[in-house]
Amino acid sequence: MNPFFCERLTVHYEKTLCLWNVSFATPAGQLIGIIGPNGAGKSSFIKAVMGLLSPTDGQVLFWGKPIEEVSEKIAYIPQKESIDENFPITVADVVLMGRYHKMGFWKRARKADLLSAEESLEQVGMIAYKDRQIGELSGGQQKRVFLARALVQEADLYFLDEPFQGVDAETETTIMSILQDLAGQGKTIFVVHHDLHTVKRYFQSLLLLNTSLVGFGPYEEVFTEENLKRLYKKNPFLFEEATALCQKNYEGARL
Repeated sequence: MNPFFCERLTVHYEKTLCLWNVSFATPAGQLIGIIGPNGAGKSSFIKAVMGLLSPTDGQVLFWGKPIEEVSEKIAYIPQKESIDENFPITVADVVLMGRYHKMGFWKRARKADLLSAEESLEQVGMIAYKDRQIGELSGGQQKRVFLARALVQEADLYFLDEPFQGVDAETETTIMSILQDLAGQGKTIFVVHHDLHTVKRYFQSLLLLNTSLVGFGPYEEVFTEENLKRLYKKNPFLFEEATALCQKNYEGARL
């Protein structure tokens, strides 16, 4: 059964139409880039499927069930976390939040929970900061910590909203390597992404959004000049850049 399915997903934010009639399904083990111009509905899509925005129409199912029945299997990393820099919570405590559903009624961390948190911090290169207050970290460091929190959740489906925004090249490489490993383990990962130059290298499949669904499927089938014209029709510069990349990739495939 497909881990994710949506049908006729339509979302309004107040009087503004964010998404219209989006339908597709994805198999497991896919690393999927969500691509589109600013204001195309990418973040609204993630918030809607996570239940943070109420759809005007349509349905979203995870393994054939509504999110309320399988929320423990789904991890979400929003574009920007709201952090009170003066709140006395450590990096380790933030990561342990991802284990709450495994801790039982009293929400007390067991040895296994602490070990899992440390292993995840090691994985993202942040173990040395485990006792540091979260507000003391840079934006890139915080994103690594929030990824560690998602990892300890041991989810099967991940949604990441612009995880590379404001991070350095090393952090981006670390995050991308982890996501590729997760996909190799059969996990499904959706990533909102803006850098068209890395799309081919990063993602197996693409979800092209511009309020409505422009295309969904393997990179080679979806990243076409026709689709890019529909995707960036209101931004000639981005359309020209995307078309040049599309042509370059096509010529490279012929060699």
